[in-house]
Amino acid sequence: MPVWKIPADQVLRTLADFDTVIDARSESEYAEDRLPGAVNWPSLTDTQRHEIGTEYAQVSPFAARKRGAAMVSRNIAAHIEREVMDKPKDWRPLVYCWRGGQRSGALAVVLDQIGFRVHVLEGGYQKYRRAVIAELDELPRRLRFRVLCGQTGSGKSRLLAALQRQGAQVLDLEGLANHRGSVLGGVPGSPQPGQKQFESRIWDTLRRMDPGREVWVESESRKVGELRVPDALIERMRAAACVRIELTLEGRVQLLLEDYDFFVRDVPAFCERLDALRELRGKETVARWQEAARGGQIEDVVRELLVVHYDPVYLQSMKRNFAGFDAAEVVEAADGSHATWDKVAARLVA
Repeated sequence: MPVWKIPADQVLRTLADFDTVIDARSESEYAEDRLPGAVNWPSLTDTQRHEIGTEYAQVSPFAARKRGAAMVSRNIAAHIEREVMDKPKDWRPLVYCWRGGQRSGALAVVLDQIGFRVHVLEGGYQKYRRAVIAELDELPRRLRFRVLCGQTGSGKSRLLAALQRQGAQVLDLEGLANHRGSVLGGVPGSPQPGQKQFESRIWDTLRRMDPGREVWVESESRKVGELRVPDALIERMRAAACVRIELTLEGRVQLLLEDYDFFVRDVPAFCERLDALRELRGKETVARWQEAARGGQIEDVVRELLVVHYDPVYLQSMKRNFAGFDAAEVVEAADGSHATWDKVAARLVA
């Protein structure tokens, strides 16, 4: 039974046809980015790759290849014993490595000899990455976006989640980036993915969208935390029709205290994050906010942050960047509760 090679552009269209997508690269390569849903079966671990590279340079390429072959054989045997024993004969795996060469090839040959119908990604992760970049330039142009605008704390993320519960198509960039989208938006103890993984997540979401239905998205800037939104996507978002969410200042304060409760519980972390505003708002102002927070006045600090920092910046940014902002449909929310957003979402979807 042959090992089938499949081009990257075809893989992008047929991923769902495979029972398991296997990344034969090392742990660090897999962590940086991988095909959606891929599992990691390293032919060589990071440590082993370093050892083989050292032997290649200091002893000889031939000696390194012999040692590497022994390591790869043991690793593949372990993967087979751990993962393959319960697989039926019609199990269809897709295997890839960096260039679609030795690491994926070695694993594919063993699986093929067992009797499975094995496919290898031609050109490996490199070709997949190029295909994703090309798709990210094209996919947004086929979709019709509708943008949720609203001041910081107005409930855009809650409404986006409610729209998804109502069956609407949603692109949650903050969720994909693991960041709330502002200076204070990082989630403590939970780092953002890398840029490549962020782009893979966006592609994986967009490829599932129906071009005949609108896609709801928040009015993000070009960066979500440290990650850049692809140019073609941000351009389509900024040209799209907008819905503007209005919530009272006090409602926004309470919503932020709920959504950022980790800062309420960890005041030192909140104060440390405020340091990022020193250049914009001045050392004395930030120091005053930090002192008030330490004194238990976090609610007052949040209110002042909204009025002094976030609101003026938001209004300027929206008017400058989103063509549909001035003509946006306005939705006034009675409060920031999830029940309220469910009602708003149902009305918007209808």
